[in-house]
Amino acid sequence: MSLIKSISGIRGTIGGKVDENLTPLDVVKFTSAFGTWLQNNKNKKNLTLVVGRDARISGSMVNSLVCATLQGLGIHVVDLGLSTTPTVEVMVPELNADGGIILTASHNPKQWNALKLLNEKGEFITGENGTEVLALAESQDFEYAQVDDLGKYETRDDAFDIHIQKILDLPMVDAEAIKAKKFKVVVDAVNSTGGIAIPQLLEHFGCEVVKLYCEPNGHFPHNPEPLKEHLGDICELMKTEKADVGIVVDPDVDRLALVDENGELFGEEYTLVAVADYLLKNKKGAAVSNLSSSRALRDVARTLDSEYFASAVGEVNVVTLMKEKNAVIGGEGNGGIIYPELHYGRDSLVGVALFLTHLAKENKTVSELRATYPSYFMGKKKIELTPDINVDELLTKVEKEYQNEEISTIDGVKIDFENNWVHLRKSNTEPIIRIYTEAFTQEEADQLGDQMIGKIKSLI
Repeated sequence: MSLIKSISGIRGTIGGKVDENLTPLDVVKFTSAFGTWLQNNKNKKNLTLVVGRDARISGSMVNSLVCATLQGLGIHVVDLGLSTTPTVEVMVPELNADGGIILTASHNPKQWNALKLLNEKGEFITGENGTEVLALAESQDFEYAQVDDLGKYETRDDAFDIHIQKILDLPMVDAEAIKAKKFKVVVDAVNSTGGIAIPQLLEHFGCEVVKLYCEPNGHFPHNPEPLKEHLGDICELMKTEKADVGIVVDPDVDRLALVDENGELFGEEYTLVAVADYLLKNKKGAAVSNLSSSRALRDVARTLDSEYFASAVGEVNVVTLMKEKNAVIGGEGNGGIIYPELHYGRDSLVGVALFLTHLAKENKTVSELRATYPSYFMGKKKIELTPDINVDELLTKVEKEYQNEEISTIDGVKIDFENNWVHLRKSNTEPIIRIYTEAFTQEEADQLGDQMIGKIKSLI
C-alpha cells in the first residue's frame, strides 16, 4: 500500500494511514493545494472546475470529498459523475472552466485511486505546475471561503453526448462508411465507464454491440491493464460470436487495445500505427510518439512521405512535441491515441471512430489490416544496481560506447541500430535501469536486452 505524489497528480491505495495511503485527509489536502494553486495562478477566487470519475468502488467517496473541498475554497464545481478521462478533458474548455480533476487510477487495480489535474485547456498540468502544487500541499497554506462565498455545485449528465457529437463532427470520421459495414463489435470495458461510453458511440455507427464486462460497478473482472495475458475472455468471445472487431479499454478509457476476428490481439502498439496510417494517407504532416514506442509508426510515416518525431516518455511530453511539430497524430504505444483536431489528450473514443473509419474504407478484415504493417516485437528487462553506483555516469558510458550509432539522450539513452533499438531509462525511485528493446522477433528483442545487461555490467 502506498501514496505516490507526482507532478501529474496524486495516486494511492484507499484506506490506511495519512501520508502513506490515499486517505480522506490526503484527498482533501491535495484538492485544497490544486484549488489554491489555480486561484493564485489566475488571481481570482470564483473559479469553475470540472470533476469526473471512473467507476472504481472508492470513486463516489473520493468524489464527494473533492467536490466539497473545492466548494470550501469558494470554487464552483461541475460534477460529471461517471465519466472518462478524455470526456473530462473535452468538457473543461467546452464549459469555459478554469481546470479539472479526474478521479481515476487508470489501469491500476481496484484498491487504487488518484487525482489527475487539468488546466483550463483540459490538458494535464506541466511538471513545473505540478511541483508548485506539491509544494502548496506540503506547506498547507490554504485559505477557505467564508460562508457567503462557498462554491456552487451542479451536475451534468450530457458530457458523453457532447464528446461523441464532437467526434461525429470530425471530417476524418466517416459514420456512413462504418454504418455500411454493419460491424459486429465485442467491447470489454473492465466494468468501468467505457462500458457506457463505447457502446453509446458504436450505436451511432450502427454496429451490433456485444457487451463484455460493461457494468460500471468498479469490480474489475481481470487485471485492468489491457495486455494480452489479461484478455483471454474477449479473445474467446470473438470466436464464438463471430465478431468483426474487439475493443478493449482501461478503466478511464484513455488506452485502446483491439482484437481481430480470429480472437488474436492486434497489438497495443499498433492501435496508433493503424490510426496514423489512415490519417497520414489523407493529410501530410508529422506523427509523434515516445522513445519507448514501436518503430512501426516511424516506418508507416516515412512510407507516406511524412515526418516522425519521438518525445520523452509521458503524455505531457508527447503533447508538447506534437504542438511544436504541429503533428497530425500522436500518442503512446500503450494504445493511447492523441488526435489534436479534437483535443490534446489520449482518447479511446476518437481512436475507435478513426480505426473503424479506416477499417471500413480499406475493406479488409482486422487481421488483413494488421498484416499490412511491419511486425516488431518488444522486450522489457531491468538491471538492479547497488545504491553506490552513479546511474547517470553509467548511462554516459553507454552513450560513449555506442557513439557511432544513432543516439537520443532526451530521456535516458536510446540507441537506434539498423534493424532494432534499445532504450535505457533510470528509475526515479530506486537504483534500477529499465531496458526496452524492439526487433523483428521476440527472441532477438530479448537477446538484445541480455546483451545490453552484459554491456552495462562490463562498464561498472
